[in-house]
Amino acid sequence: MNNLFDIKGYVVAITGGTGVLGRTIAKYLAVNGAKVIILGRKEDMGREIVADIKAAGGECEFLKTDVMNQEVVQQNCDYIVGKYGRIDTLLNAAGGNMKGATIAPDQNFFDLEASQFQTVLNLNLTGTVIPTQVFLKPMVAQGKGSIINFSSMAAFRPMTRVCGYAAAKAGISNFTAFMATECAKKFGEGIRVNAIAPGFFITEQNRSLLTNPDGTFTQRGQDVIRQTPFGRMGDPEELCGTIHYLMSDAAKFVTGTVAVVDGGFNAFAM
Repeated sequence: MNNLFDIKGYVVAITGGTGVLGRTIAKYLAVNGAKVIILGRKEDMGREIVADIKAAGGECEFLKTDVMNQEVVQQNCDYIVGKYGRIDTLLNAAGGNMKGATIAPDQNFFDLEASQFQTVLNLNLTGTVIPTQVFLKPMVAQGKGSIINFSSMAAFRPMTRVCGYAAAKAGISNFTAFMATECAKKFGEGIRVNAIAPGFFITEQNRSLLTNPDGTFTQRGQDVIRQTPFGRMGDPEELCGTIHYLMSDAAKFVTGTVAVVDGGFNAFAM
């Protein structure tokens, strides 16, 4: 029997690939034989990541993109398919938050800025829909492909503060289930759509929210640790195994699921 986890030669596109989580996953996949294309906005950072991955023996390149611009994403896709002949996996890791879409402890709902709430919805949710629509086309043409979206703990629980981000991530979980059915029914079982829901990992976006300048946890960070049975934050590398599984033939009968990688956060009740 073939190795169900073999991803050598897989062509993988990662939106938001210059973030802490995206770059870690990109390096892991490339070192394990995948041909990785990082899509992001930060060209200097992209070049640094590519150089690091190549130094580790992986195949990788960077393309500048804007997940909110369908024409740009289409150009990215056309380039990838033109060069590699196919696209096996799309990881929709692009996203983010804005201050106006959050409600601080000293604020209330009336302080929410509707325009920034809309921007956060667009970046996270529409920024997943557009790349999915574009990259799905060559997958349908080749009869096989895997799309993995990035949900969040905030999609499961109405956490304080992150009003816009939570709404967007809940939408991504719902969109994942919708697309799994849509693709299976209309394009066949070769197209799978799943999501991963990371627990709490220290990234550039949440570092100041969860940690103090001296590295100790803020009150918010302490609350997370108290809610997490493992008693710690996650390491970015701990997402790689689940991503590897979902994109490989080991998950051939898996679609429409949201895989939780959270140290028990979502299971804890008291």
